[in-house]
Amino acid sequence: MKEQSVLLFTDKEEEFVNLLIEIGTKKTVAQMLVFLANTPEATSRDLERGTDLRQPEVSIAIKYLSGQGWIKTGEAPSQHKGRPQKIYSLAVPIKQIIAAIEKAKKDEAAKSLALVKKMRDYI
Repeated sequence: MKEQSVLLFTDKEEEFVNLLIEIGTKKTVAQMLVFLANTPEATSRDLERGTDLRQPEVSIAIKYLSGQGWIKTGEAPSQHKGRPQKIYSLAVPIKQIIAAIEKAKKDEAAKSLALVKKMRDYI
């Protein structure tokens, strides 16, 4: 049997995940972001083990993060026969991702305030 180490979240990383969730980020996406922010690159299996998510949850989060342009995908040749393994890493620094989230939240808040103002005009 092959021995392999598994990366787990520290208390500080758990707090970071919880902060992302509190501002409206999906839990799976938040976990993936924090994991990839602290790992130069990871396979899908590494992401499953490190975030304690199932494969379908990892795939959905990867699809979302890819759609945002926040992660990049590469391939590593398989050690055995079969398809090459996909390797994931952040495409942009985590600070830039946080800035994008902040901008989206500010835009969302401004839109909500504009709707409230419009409602006041009807009164």
